[in-house]
Amino acid sequence: MKDKVKFFDTTLRDGEQAPGYSMNIEEKLRMAAQLESLGVDIIEAGFAIASPGDFESVKQISLAVKKCVVASLCRALKKDIDAAHEAVKGAARPRLHTFLATSDLHLKYKLKMTREEALKRAVEAVRYARNLCDDVEFSLEDASRTDSDYMCRVVEAAIDAGATTINLPDTVGYSTPDEIRAMVSNVIGRVPNISKATVSLHCHNDLGLAVANTLAGIAAGARQAECCICGIGERAGNAALEEIVMGLRTRKDAYNLEYGIKTEELARTASLLAKITGVKISPSKPIVGANAFAHESGIHQHGVMANAKTYEIMTPESVGVKNASLVLGKHSGQHAFSQRLSDLGITLDKATEDMVFAEFKKLADLKKKIDERDIVALVEKVAGARKPNAKDFTLLNYVISTGNKMYSTACVTLARGKKTHTESAFGTGPIFASIRAVEKIVKHTFSLQDFQIQAVTERRDALGEVTVKIADATGVFRGRGISTDIIEGSILATLDAVNRMLNDKTGALGRGAASKAQHTYGDADDLLAGHTDR
Repeated sequence: MKDKVKFFDTTLRDGEQAPGYSMNIEEKLRMAAQLESLGVDIIEAGFAIASPGDFESVKQISLAVKKCVVASLCRALKKDIDAAHEAVKGAARPRLHTFLATSDLHLKYKLKMTREEALKRAVEAVRYARNLCDDVEFSLEDASRTDSDYMCRVVEAAIDAGATTINLPDTVGYSTPDEIRAMVSNVIGRVPNISKATVSLHCHNDLGLAVANTLAGIAAGARQAECCICGIGERAGNAALEEIVMGLRTRKDAYNLEYGIKTEELARTASLLAKITGVKISPSKPIVGANAFAHESGIHQHGVMANAKTYEIMTPESVGVKNASLVLGKHSGQHAFSQRLSDLGITLDKATEDMVFAEFKKLADLKKKIDERDIVALVEKVAGARKPNAKDFTLLNYVISTGNKMYSTACVTLARGKKTHTESAFGTGPIFASIRAVEKIVKHTFSLQDFQIQAVTERRDALGEVTVKIADATGVFRGRGISTDIIEGSILATLDAVNRMLNDKTGALGRGAASKAQHTYGDADDLLAGHTDR
């Protein structure tokens, strides 16, 4: 049997730490479920001791995930390890991932430790963790700038203490592929007990080399790749999972390695991340970007029509990009709709499919042709919706008066239970005025952190997809709305976020969100007027 590369996905830990990518527990659970469908081997669910919210999300993911190993990061401290163990102990396959910096730079200026003190701390932490859990990973933070002799000493001692995985991070993205290859070869060649552990790599992308470095390390013998969907993460991000696995798949002649990733799920996984976080995938993003399989040059188009291999080294279908020929419209029945879902690789339970079909019929009355991207957006709208609450505000109607020589006025009517509430407000634009009217109705002040509108398809009758982030004193909340009317979509997105804010206080996004909400960002007036830099 060929060697297998394990994929350790840290989208929900390192990736989520990147600005703009924070997720609440419900969103993390959805993402974890998709990562399990993708076939990752290990999900790093979070940093349990970082906050009560992180602890709870790690715990909930541990209970929900059945096939993957679930890991929690923890410093080489007993209190961290205890918190991580408490969070993951309910998992079918738990892992404790502890770490300590080993480079002289970090030891001197950050930890203020000698090499011997750090070695002792690492051994104690691994041994303590191994007494709690059979699967323990130890990371040598800043390994790529660690003395090679000392690195081998630490790795050998950590394995003797019980580590089953040894991670060698390029923490600041400083190394070149040749240096990573040499580092991995040095550890594998010199550490006498290395056969008792899996060698792992965690490469950052500060110089744009994260994927190249990871593949170089794999070529040298590393058998675990730590990565994120779309390469998200702190600073310039991490190695992108989809690029690593398609590198292994496309260049099988160079690597000849097995993996458990179902590459046909890559596009769907990346799309879900974008929908949840509201951060759009760059069109030029390799593998999952909108232009990854687009050809505008006449020479390229001619070549692709003659033989796709002339300019495509992988097929769109291999990463889950499918083109279905069945046209849907307002006369289409549920059987045809179900077939299109199947063509797109989307599986829903009967109740959810019925709700999506109902939304499809509403949309079909407004659009002549329904694009597959419209269907995906509708699925996300229904599947990603929070559970209805009796205290939720819902939109009944709105009337807008606007023009280029006047302030816009919005009159909005919302329902809450059996009561209706109507308020009017003005602003420099119709969306601004609408959000102000919503704020007056709910009688709860909030700031607007982020506001994005994008078309789902290219045509004039396209659905508008609106994502907002709002904040109050308790935290940051994300909302999403879709409509062929961008004003309606904006109100729906705002209400989605407002309902979360008023009813789901445990779902605040991000650590320290409450203080950021009050002091870092402008309010709705600033953002919608274009002044966000205060």
